[in-house]
This record gives sequence, C-alpha cells and structure tokens, in this order.
Amino acid sequence: MATRGVGLLTRLPLCAQRSRVLHPIHRLLTCPGTVATDVRREEQSFGSAETGSEDRTLKRFSEVQKERREQAQRTVLIHCPNKISEKKFLKYLSQHGPISNHFFYESIIDDQLNILLKEFQLTEENTRLRYLTCSLIEDVAAAYFPDCAVRPFGSSVNGFGKLGCDLDMFLDLDEIGKSDAHKTSGNFLMEFQVKNVASERIATQKILSVIGECLDHFGPGCVGVQKILNARCPLVRFSHQASGFQCDLTTNNRIALKSSELLYIYGAVDPRVRALVFTIRCWARAHSLTSSIPGAWITNFSLTMMVIFFLQRRSPPILPTLDYLKTLADAEDKCIIEGHNCTFICDLNRIKPSENAETLELLLKEFFEFFGNFSFNKNSINIRQGKEQNKPESSPLHIQNPFETSLNISKNVSQSQLQKFVDLARESAWILEQEDKDHPSSNQLWGLATLLLPSVAKSMSHTKKKKKPASERIKNLLESIRSSSTENSKNTVGKRTVSTQA
Repeated sequence: MATRGVGLLTRLPLCAQRSRVLHPIHRLLTCPGTVATDVRREEQSFGSAETGSEDRTLKRFSEVQKERREQAQRTVLIHCPNKISEKKFLKYLSQHGPISNHFFYESIIDDQLNILLKEFQLTEENTRLRYLTCSLIEDVAAAYFPDCAVRPFGSSVNGFGKLGCDLDMFLDLDEIGKSDAHKTSGNFLMEFQVKNVASERIATQKILSVIGECLDHFGPGCVGVQKILNARCPLVRFSHQASGFQCDLTTNNRIALKSSELLYIYGAVDPRVRALVFTIRCWARAHSLTSSIPGAWITNFSLTMMVIFFLQRRSPPILPTLDYLKTLADAEDKCIIEGHNCTFICDLNRIKPSENAETLELLLKEFFEFFGNFSFNKNSINIRQGKEQNKPESSPLHIQNPFETSLNISKNVSQSQLQKFVDLARESAWILEQEDKDHPSSNQLWGLATLLLPSVAKSMSHTKKKKKPASERIKNLLESIRSSSTENSKNTVGKRTVSTQA
C-alpha cells in the first residue's frame, strides 16, 4: 500500500547531468504521494525573499523561476521498493554521481489521515469566534441572570470539532450568588430571588423560554429562533448571522460539559486519536451512515465512543479506561453531578503515554475488522471499563453513556442502519487488505480515497438480501465476465476487431 520514493539533489555539471544520471536511473514523475523536501540553506537561498529575513536579497520573478528550473534539472525522483535499506540505496546511487542532498518520502495512509485532520479541524480563528459568540449571548442572558456564564461544549471544545459544526452552548447559572450573595449599594440591600417551581425541568423550560424570547426580539444577529422546550434536554435553537454559526443553547446540562472535557483528554493524550476519529466520521458521512437530520442514524458522538472503545482494546491499550482515569483523580477532581459520579483526572501530564506504536494505517484497518465482526446482538460498548458487556436492553446498538450509565446513547439506531455500518466496515477492511497485497498504479485511486467512494454504499443499499463476502462477490463477477467474453467471442467470429494502445 505504501509507495516510497527518494528525491536527490545533485551538484553535477549541467552538461553532464543528462548522460550520467538519466541513463542509469529514470526521472519518474508519476509516483503517487506528497514529496516533502528537506533542502539545505544554500539550496533555498534564492527563495529567501519569501522567508521574511531582514538581510534577504530580493530577486526578480524571472530570476527565481530560472533558478527553480535549474534546481529541478539537477534533481531526480526515483521510485524504489517499499522495504529497502536507505544506506545501501544511497551507496548504489552515489556510483552515478555525487549526491549533495536527498530526502525520502512515503505516500502512506497515515499521511492521508493527518491531512484530512489538518484540513477539516477547527482553526484557531474559528475557535476564538465561537467563544466570542458565547460571550455575546452571555451579555443578553446577564440582563436576567447577572453573573451567569455561557460556555461552549461539545465539538466546539472537545478537540473533535469540524469546520462548520454547530455551536452548542450551556447557560451556567451555578455561579450566581457564589461570589457575592448580597450586593449592597449605600444603605440599601439588593437581593436576587427566583420563584419556586414544581420541578427543575419546569424551571429550565421557563428560563430558556424567557431567554429565547429575548434573543428573538432583541438579540443582535440572532434569527430563526426556535424554543424546543419539550425535548429530553430543552434547548433554544437559532442562527447567529454575524458569526455564521447554528447555535443550540441549553441550561442545567453540566454532564454534557463534563463529557466534552473527557473527550478533550482522550484526544490530547495520543495524536492518533483525533486523526482516526476524523477519518471514521468522514467515512461514515460519505456513506450516509450519519446525517445532520435526527433519525435512526449513528451519531458522531456514538462513532467517537466506538473509536475510543476500540483503542482501549488494543494490546497494549492506546487509551486508558474511564475507571482508570478515576483512580488517578485527586480530591480536587471529584465531581458528582445529579447523583452521577463524573470524577476523572484533569491533569493530562499525569496520564502515562501508551507504549503502543501501531500506525494509523493499521489502526484504520483493524477498526473496520473489529466492528465488522463485533457481536452487536449480545454485547454492549462500555468505555468506562473498556470491555464488552451483556446488553441490558434489546436495542440493535448499545453504547453506554460514560456518566449516566443507565442511558444508551445509540438507542435511536435501527437494525437496518447498524447492518449497513457492519457491511461497510467489512467492505472497507477488505479493500485495505487488498491494497496491502496489490499496490495500485499511479493513476488509480488508493488508500483513503477508495474508502470514501459512495458507490459502495449505493450498491449495498439497493441489495435486500444478505450480501456475500466481498472477495466471493468479486470472484463471481470475474467468472461472469469470463463466461460473457467466451460467449461474445463465439458470436463475433469473422468480424474484424480494432484495438488501441496508449
């Protein structure tokens, strides 16, 4: 699956370079992959005008182009076998001329996953804009609840946010009255009171109803305000025009804030976690396994839990269990919310790094194989203990909420959607396995690109019967093609055929 190449910067005279270099080795320009150069300072001197150094010499555009062309003529790109000794390979190449500089590069799936992460993750500017939007909504809410705080949670802060994701906000009223229970002005006493209500849920609904009305009529840039107060978690949904965010405002939802912190820790302790989660989410969206519309689909949060659980099951584990993080906690980390134990270590520096050195490429393939053969019919996914447990209910997919352990975060997923996920996971594992055996040509899609093709999902969605393994289906297809070719050859005897070859 991996394609390796080496770029060599040689200081051969221009008159000799064609005869001494290009005769024994070819200048291959069709190898797939990204070339990462490691050119020495003298090779980059002509580009110093773009580095921002104070003592640079500004060069004309034509001069830069000329030197770049000459540099390219002194450079050869060589396609070499996957597992080869770099030292021996360089020694062999030095027979054809002195090598002043070189670099190796690998076009492997690890690079693709990391590029995907880099392209789609929230930028620093986007993150700051999200906090600013929360601050603006906080100004509105403070008119009714002085000293309140509006905090972002979910994808905006847990490290797994994608550009364009919704902004989830939490109206935190717990700080009201803690700093100054009574505010005085001269000889007068000012006290803020809330009327008694029948339940905390009713109080939440009343608070959000008032804030929703205020945002609708007076919130700068707040449009399309919807008060969804009868949901399991009441919320106010609106669009913030200035920032372009779709916003969901809730209150009395501190467990969600704690869940965001837990995911942030899991994404920060090992760099492979976020890249793998982003890839699995992108793969799921490409095959319509997830959707922005609520329904029977798997959610991004469920997929993230599945990735974490899978990484806990590696040997050695890449991620610790939630119970283990709880054992590392200090007294200051203790957190009980609505009777649920949400305690875990908050200091990332006290979490020992994993000794597992598996590549992202291997982990991606193993993820598909793991869940392609997982016993969803009887087992539950539990990141608190990091092991399968018997399902406490009959839902097709059961993923235990890490804090509210009696809840199934994937209860909405239907049997047909789960089966679609399993079929696609098996198909993707098979595709990656075949690429290990047969490396694709330079003009052929490979690696992550093959997994994101929607054709696989479409063909599977139109098949009602249980599908055969991919290898068996392809074998039957080839046999069908052969038989058709034989039949066609019998029917075309005496006809002239013309073939072209590029």
